[in-house]
Amino acid sequence: MLQPNCKSSLDDWLSWMESCHPSEIELGLDRIRKVADNLSIDLSGSTVVTVAGTNGKGSTISYLQSIYLQAGYSVGAFTSPHFLDYNERVQINGRCASDQQLCEVFNRINQARGEIPLTYFEFGTLAALLVFADETPDLVLLEVGLGGRLDAVNIIDADISIVTTVALDHTDWLGDNREDIGFEKAGVFRAGRPAICGDLNPPDSIAKTARELKAKLFQSGQEYSFLEVDNSWHWKGVSSKGLAVEVESIPLPSLPLPNAATALQACQFIPLEVSFEQLKQGISSARLTGRMQKITQTGVNYFLDVAHNPEAAEHLNKQLSQLNGAKWLVLGMLADKDCQSVVRTLESCFERIYLVTLETARGLTGDDLQGFFSEESDTRVKQSVTDAIGEIKTANNVPENVIIAGSFFTVAEALNELEMDPA
Repeated sequence: MLQPNCKSSLDDWLSWMESCHPSEIELGLDRIRKVADNLSIDLSGSTVVTVAGTNGKGSTISYLQSIYLQAGYSVGAFTSPHFLDYNERVQINGRCASDQQLCEVFNRINQARGEIPLTYFEFGTLAALLVFADETPDLVLLEVGLGGRLDAVNIIDADISIVTTVALDHTDWLGDNREDIGFEKAGVFRAGRPAICGDLNPPDSIAKTARELKAKLFQSGQEYSFLEVDNSWHWKGVSSKGLAVEVESIPLPSLPLPNAATALQACQFIPLEVSFEQLKQGISSARLTGRMQKITQTGVNYFLDVAHNPEAAEHLNKQLSQLNGAKWLVLGMLADKDCQSVVRTLESCFERIYLVTLETARGLTGDDLQGFFSEESDTRVKQSVTDAIGEIKTANNVPENVIIAGSFFTVAEALNELEMDPA
């Protein structure tokens, strides 16, 4: 494929980026750091928060973005993966970067890299950083793609670093135990700067790494805590001056509560003034695509949730217990996930389960997934999410609730199908 230029389309750039590196993932910072130096990327005009973790990265960023937009500040957010459009990965003030903007920075990166090979994610990370350097928002929020210590995002020395949770996922890259995975994720911590951990039972490697890096660790359940009371919740934490601070009667959020608590602790160190009322409003208005996202059509509630690992499945299980009426599941997963544990958690929650094939290199077929279920479960194999939704819409006994889960790819196909065919 010919190398794109400044006049090429975004689709051309993305297709070329996918083809120009032999590996989808290549952890390490030497190559991307050299290119970043060539580009003279400077984020010193913004406060930077880096968020790592197995689950909860997206919702933590969503909370922080919502709070500071509510308070009138400019906010840049880099997240991944995207659902429908690549532009979703780079946002300024809640608006996606334009095709033109992304093509322009991709061209700059390509010129600056010379003969240095970059992965698709590394190109994307540099693109986001260039957009933020150009726009200089008050706050920049960076989501780690994989791990932390060797992830492309970690070329930036964040002012505040967060590890949301530590669980088994991406074990081929990060290790097959929580101690090793915690070490990798805690690699985003920086000396003398706040390091926040939202895991209530973190591996020892989190605190050990913080000590070795001389980062100031703030641990959920210790330095900060939260308590749900009736239809609201209370938060206690530590201010930037080391004083106790408390926020009471916060409306319950639609996203996971523990990540809201972590976001509030991060707010104590972000040097942008926010009132208690703005904190509360920002927390209550935070939303995130693919996290118990509700789409109602012809009397059926479709809930879309990526839930692709055991910890996320446990959280989904708790949310399902609050839904009244019968529930069906559409499940599609990747082969490198702990499918057995996810199935074990979710299987008994549903009266009927559709198992679908994900048309991607790491995708499992519906037949593959069926092997994880017991014979007692009412499982039905379909070629795609689209096929499953189509059958559900024509069924005689459709339940009130249909859950679509298991992967970003599963949710993306469901979003496309439900938005394209709203009947």
